Amino acid sequence: MPGTVLLLAASPLGRGRLVDAAGVLPVLAAVAPAVLSGTDTANVVELADPLEPQAVLTRLRAAAAAPGPLTVYIAGQLQLDRRQRLPHLALARTTAATVRYTALPWHWIREELRLRSAADTALVVDLHADAEAWSYVAERGLDCGASAAVHGRVAPGSGRRGVAEPAYMKAVATLLRSGHRPPLPRLHEQALGRIAESSAGRDLVLAVPGGPAPRPPFAVEPDPRATGGDPHAAISAAVRDGRHGEADALAARHEQLAVRAHGAASDEALHWAEVRADLAMFAGDAVRSCRAWLAVAGVRLAAGQAVDAPAVEAAVDRAHHQWGRITDAAAARELGPALAQLRLRVPGRRQGALENVRRQLHQLQAAAR
Repeated sequence: MPGTVLLLAASPLGRGRLVDAAGVLPVLAAVAPAVLSGTDTANVVELADPLEPQAVLTRLRAAAAAPGPLTVYIAGQLQLDRRQRLPHLALARTTAATVRYTALPWHWIREELRLRSAADTALVVDLHADAEAWSYVAERGLDCGASAAVHGRVAPGSGRRGVAEPAYMKAVATLLRSGHRPPLPRLHEQALGRIAESSAGRDLVLAVPGGPAPRPPFAVEPDPRATGGDPHAAISAAVRDGRHGEADALAARHEQLAVRAHGAASDEALHWAEVRADLAMFAGDAVRSCRAWLAVAGVRLAAGQAVDAPAVEAAVDRAHHQWGRITDAAAARELGPALAQLRLRVPGRRQGALENVRRQLHQLQAAAR
């Protein structure tokens, strides 16, 4: 089965640029797709200094949904948004004041990969962080979830004049140009060896070959919610084979177990509810997916989560996206008011989201008269 490779290099075009991220793309692009992927054949998607976070999300979502192994190479810089103080991957138009609206929230990457198995999903990253983001990562780490093997480094912004280069990623690309991709832990070790002198003592390493990674949360560990084997791997395999009913039934069993053990508002139960919402999307059932995301958002808000909490915003955004894909006008009219009420409380990051729902709902209701 062919693999998928996403090459993402992004950094601001203005004075806030810390690293020439896109400078590594020609070196990576010179590597054969099969070597980048570690598979016999591979499809490669390249994003150089993209402008819009939603456009990046669309490409990432498509790559995550593709069958077969997935490797994501990311070079860029991290910044915190001023409102939630969460890490974002800065894009071409990002400034310190506009991070929330012009940068890619790091948790979006984690969320898009969460249905995949760590056995066939890998992140290779070379990130530079400004002072605030560096303090955040040094204290809390960079949460990539349990659905991907992660290798790379985070470097502090250079105090010297000039823009840094993604030295770790260039070392990875140079090693791969030999035509051979060793196991990622070995490749990571070799790349670190090549940049050891220039980065000694400064960088945070995102994987430690041959031993446990530092905690938290650089270690990629088995999902503690699994009972005898990884259900996520089984679900992913069922989706790839088109066995959508079987995938949902398996997720439903784990959701019921989590509800009985921890309660309907627990992280464990909400995780499986979100998995089922995504499975409905993969099955092409936008009504069921929208309804499930609306329910997840409602439970999170009722449990006291903030209206701008990432998980709440993500649930409402996904409900909105799926509502827009509903082809049954009656079902869209039924779900529209609930979505509008949620959008009133959770406006999200896209300007005009509430107005968009109200306008479409008005058109649906007018057509029914």
